[in-house]
Amino acid sequence: MSNLISGMSRQGCGLSRRSFLQLGTLSGIGLGLPQLLAAQERAAASTKDVSCILIWTLGGTSHHDTFDPKPDAPQAVRGEFNTIPTTVPGVHFSELLPQLSRELGRYALLRSLNPLTGAHGAADYVMLSGHRFSPVTIYPCFGSVISHHQGFKTLFPPFVQLGNAVNKIVGGGTAGFLGTMHNSFEIHADPNTPTFTARDISLPAAIDRDRLARRESMVKRIDALQRKFESEPSEYATLDKHSQAALKLISAPETKKAFDLNSEDPRLRDRYGRHPFGQRLLLARRLIEAGVRFVTVSDNGWDTHANNFADLKKKLVPPVDEGLPQLLIDLEERGMLDSTLVVWLTDFGRTPQINAASGRDHWATAGFAIMAGAGIPGGAVLGKTDPQGGQAIQDEYFPEDVAAMIYHKLGVPLDLTLPTMDGRSIRLNEGKLIRQWI
Repeated sequence: MSNLISGMSRQGCGLSRRSFLQLGTLSGIGLGLPQLLAAQERAAASTKDVSCILIWTLGGTSHHDTFDPKPDAPQAVRGEFNTIPTTVPGVHFSELLPQLSRELGRYALLRSLNPLTGAHGAADYVMLSGHRFSPVTIYPCFGSVISHHQGFKTLFPPFVQLGNAVNKIVGGGTAGFLGTMHNSFEIHADPNTPTFTARDISLPAAIDRDRLARRESMVKRIDALQRKFESEPSEYATLDKHSQAALKLISAPETKKAFDLNSEDPRLRDRYGRHPFGQRLLLARRLIEAGVRFVTVSDNGWDTHANNFADLKKKLVPPVDEGLPQLLIDLEERGMLDSTLVVWLTDFGRTPQINAASGRDHWATAGFAIMAGAGIPGGAVLGKTDPQGGQAIQDEYFPEDVAAMIYHKLGVPLDLTLPTMDGRSIRLNEGKLIRQWI
């Protein structure tokens, strides 16, 4: 019987439940432990109902070759790309960003971010939580805080990650001390493929409704045996309720609908770009519509120690330049931009000096951040770096300040304290708001 419950393999499906839906007593039907849905009972303390789409470009996107070019610097610093004007007078971007240059009025740009670290893993932790890494206490990332603080809005998990391009080696991008139930629900499959499905949510082809009902009955019998040895039957009443919610999630028509990208106008899919990044952005918008509170869209390959210019030009930048402006346009046309914060973050900046492999290495003192929607002023370009792009010389901000802005826009009090597993209370954030964007 144990094999029947847990024997269904996830290998090759392109999805990982991590911990939101840990394989447990319901794993045989693609579900996790039903008590993981207990967060549905947590009341949202926020006075706002703003969702978030966070774009994470793993590896460290070069600020020199995108949003902070230095055309007057020596050739060994300025690189191979020319600059082009944006819609904001006096502001120029790399020639790789024609659409983002035209659409600058839709988003705000911070050119004076100090990332504080130049190490992979630690950068994911710092930038996605707003805290410097310490092995003593692993702070939760933004999506996990939203999962804990605001809970479920619909049947869908509050925190979803698209793609597997988040380095979690030191706990970045995870729930940290909040516990694994607030980790992201991860979807690794490529939504640009014709056969894309959310297989861990959809019923497997081999399991029909009758088989699902039999497995539900089996789980109830196992739970009944356990109850005889428990002194808190009310806990099992709660578990029953969340088991029903879990079963409803896997069989609900809205689950299949949210992941059905083929129902979108093909012309809209074309405008997002027929590539994994563009289609993940489109899927993120659909998940926000379905009730997901926080979606991380991750993209890999930005660690350009070698072939920086060729890789940026041929494969890395074009999908973002195509997909991100379209996401903002799409959200606005649907009346969703005021209630959706869009953020683009990356590990750190890259060295002013170009190396012998035509690449740029890690740089810990200069980088960028982008925000849009939820009242963020479009066209607000903030901050300045020195003539070689090495460090901020005007309006310097730090990861904890970016975190403060994200929490502020999502309605999370900055003085919120969170419970650790050992019973302590820790303040969520020590940053300051980016006052020019309020």
